[in-house]
Amino acid sequence: MTKRKKEKSGGTDELSNPTEGMEKRIDDKKKWKNMAVRTLWTFVMIGGFFAILAAGHSMVVILVVIIQTLVYKEVIALAHVPSREKKLPWFKTLNWYFLASTNYFLYGESIIYYFKKAVLVDAFILPLATHHRFISFTLYCIGFVLFVANLKKGHYKFQFTQFAWTHMTLLIVVCQSHFIVNNIFEGLIWFLLPVSLVICNDIFAYICGFFWGKTPLIKLSPKKTREGFVGAWICTVIFGFFWGSLLMRWNYMICPVSKDLTATAWSGMTCEPNPVFISQKYILSPWLSGLLKRLIFTDIRTIWIAPFQWHVLVMSCFASLIAPFGGFFASGVKRAFNIKDFGQSIPGHGGITDRMDCQFLMGLFSYIYYQSFIKTTSLSVGTVLYSIINSLKPSEQLELLDSLQQYLIGQGLVEEGKVACVSAA
Repeated sequence: MTKRKKEKSGGTDELSNPTEGMEKRIDDKKKWKNMAVRTLWTFVMIGGFFAILAAGHSMVVILVVIIQTLVYKEVIALAHVPSREKKLPWFKTLNWYFLASTNYFLYGESIIYYFKKAVLVDAFILPLATHHRFISFTLYCIGFVLFVANLKKGHYKFQFTQFAWTHMTLLIVVCQSHFIVNNIFEGLIWFLLPVSLVICNDIFAYICGFFWGKTPLIKLSPKKTREGFVGAWICTVIFGFFWGSLLMRWNYMICPVSKDLTATAWSGMTCEPNPVFISQKYILSPWLSGLLKRLIFTDIRTIWIAPFQWHVLVMSCFASLIAPFGGFFASGVKRAFNIKDFGQSIPGHGGITDRMDCQFLMGLFSYIYYQSFIKTTSLSVGTVLYSIINSLKPSEQLELLDSLQQYLIGQGLVEEGKVACVSAA
């Protein structure tokens, strides 16, 4: 009788609806298990990433190219099933051909730009470097002709849609990853710092959302919350300032690739640091000095901060406020194709694309920001060689060599007997 009264009058949840309570406990258990798996694989990925980072610039470049290829494969795979159903010839082959020709163009441009000195003195590579863009255009035209030749009646609209899908993937994935490789050549710090900021933001967005998230942020990603978004922003700015301050003290991080890609973390790299990494003296305003005195009971009137540390704050804000929209864009794609993840290659995280969706946008921003506000222009041996090869005739090149030798002898930098002077005639 007592039980019936409780059920009738809306008694305890366990008596009125025991199934609902059990489902809630199962959901909570599943939620914590998913977090544990996700956390474990996060540390595995971070550990592997730092191991590759220490192995040298070449290994990092290879890592980026592999990730780019896997992401391209996952995105293009969304269109493979309908193509097989329609029995379209050469569909998959053309996708990989366009990837190969695009990589040839983009990475060839980077190699020619950053390694002019090595490229322009090689008799075999020089013609390829000189006509690189024409060769790349020819390769693209071959793919274009093959696509048109394989158009199948009754499937024109579908094939052109897939052609556009392939080019969109090349633009968003391959082109942006090319700029990430350029960041590596400029110095590992311009690669590691942006990557770290996105990872930090993603981790703290998950943690803050897990514990305090209540208000949905965007409909494309129902699990994203405003509390997680704002909390991750604050944590990323703090992390970025201190992490960037640590990285800029290491020559292996700040030195650009000037000669080869064989350097490792133990090579003892040295270089003339970019002025952006050199600390400068800043005089605090009276009100700020007074505020610090009240807070930490210390009279501070001047501080030493490198310009790079101010730039890190900008990059941290971009990683927190703009880069996540790369993830929202990927969520929109998944909703359009009615899939949960792009793949299942990483337990607890989904596919490679699910982890890299924000990195491409962040890498492109880092490259543009570095080129616009940080990079210092300098004349290099490769630049001079490029100008000589493209501007002077062979006879003029010989004349220049003779003049340069005479100059070095006159300055006492080279002994006359050790130099074979070449006559301009």
